[in-house]
Amino acid sequence: MKLEEAIRKEIDGIFDQIIKIRHDIHQNPELSGEEQQTRLLIRAILEAEGIPFKTFEKHYGVVADIIKDPALPTVAIRGDMDALPMPENSAKPYASRKEGIMHACGHDAHTAIALGCALVLNRFKERLPGNVRIIFQPSEEVLEGGSNQMIEDGALDGVAAIFGLHAYPYLRTGQIGYKYGVMMASADTFSFDIYGKTAHGARPHEGIDAVLVTAMAINSLNHIVSRRIDPLHPAVISMGKIEGGKAPNIICDFVTVAGTVRTVNESVRKKIPEMMETTIKGICEAMDAKYHFRYEFGPPELTNNDHMVDIVKAAAEEVVGQEGLVDLVDPVMGGEDFSRYLQIVPGAFFRLGICNEAKGTCVPQHNTRFDVDDDSLAIGIKILSLSAVKALDEMRKK
Repeated sequence: MKLEEAIRKEIDGIFDQIIKIRHDIHQNPELSGEEQQTRLLIRAILEAEGIPFKTFEKHYGVVADIIKDPALPTVAIRGDMDALPMPENSAKPYASRKEGIMHACGHDAHTAIALGCALVLNRFKERLPGNVRIIFQPSEEVLEGGSNQMIEDGALDGVAAIFGLHAYPYLRTGQIGYKYGVMMASADTFSFDIYGKTAHGARPHEGIDAVLVTAMAINSLNHIVSRRIDPLHPAVISMGKIEGGKAPNIICDFVTVAGTVRTVNESVRKKIPEMMETTIKGICEAMDAKYHFRYEFGPPELTNNDHMVDIVKAAAEEVVGQEGLVDLVDPVMGGEDFSRYLQIVPGAFFRLGICNEAKGTCVPQHNTRFDVDDDSLAIGIKILSLSAVKALDEMRKK
């Protein structure tokens, strides 16, 4: 039996085990930077299979290595582990047991899929054309991103290519979405404080109204994208948080605002912080207010390597057929810290369809009713595993 056929058959054989793993993780979600129990589960499964792995002191990431021959190339597969701080609205038996925490973005599925890849590829280690590293990454949902931590601790050392996926409720189970070039936006955050002066609400001329200044600033910031950036270069500036004021009859002296910036062009991305601060500064000077502006660069735009996308497509066609391949065409403005890996090694990220109306799994991410169609798990394992094998086979022949 050919290696790729044997791998697909083996994945079908462990399907029930992978579902159980996914449900276990879903029931016991952990926030970014708190993935201790998830790491223990991963360790137990790897140990039982005899797969060597490394853990780290500063975070809960795990790196498992399936070594055929240290002299051969290594390809990596990444799965993220963290959940979100939101309640789950589900009657399913594997619903979250932790109040106010749930896997609302599919990372439980990603971890289970990565474990499935580890189990199956390890069983065919001697037949592999190279080595495979499985990266179990914490803290994808936060600005600093667990990919930074994994990179700093050597997760990409010796890695020649990397593959990853994301559960996607906008595609049916049995479909995968691929994208050449830029697939997802950079994801930055900002905040600013406006300082005014209190006064009686009936005598506003004796104070400096921080609420009014903030309103003017927010209005002007929303004009940056529409009037100062080339409309052919998508960008988003969104204010998601605003706090200020103590009473309805007191002129407010302090307001704080926070939000996010998304771009798919690095040149535009670099210009936006200066545009924002210049806007806020000008309004504050006109209104005699003070300000403090902060901007933090998060993950860059996710840019796939074209040849690695070709490899994913070839693997996916063997699994879901040509009819299951969906060209996503345009990038989306969501962010993903897998992008940092792609700045260092070539790789590809793809969307795994999970939408099944009968199972109620067509709900958007970050929703209290989000869930993953378990039937998609085997598809994800097969595509990632075959992508790794195909990439290694190419490297061996060169």
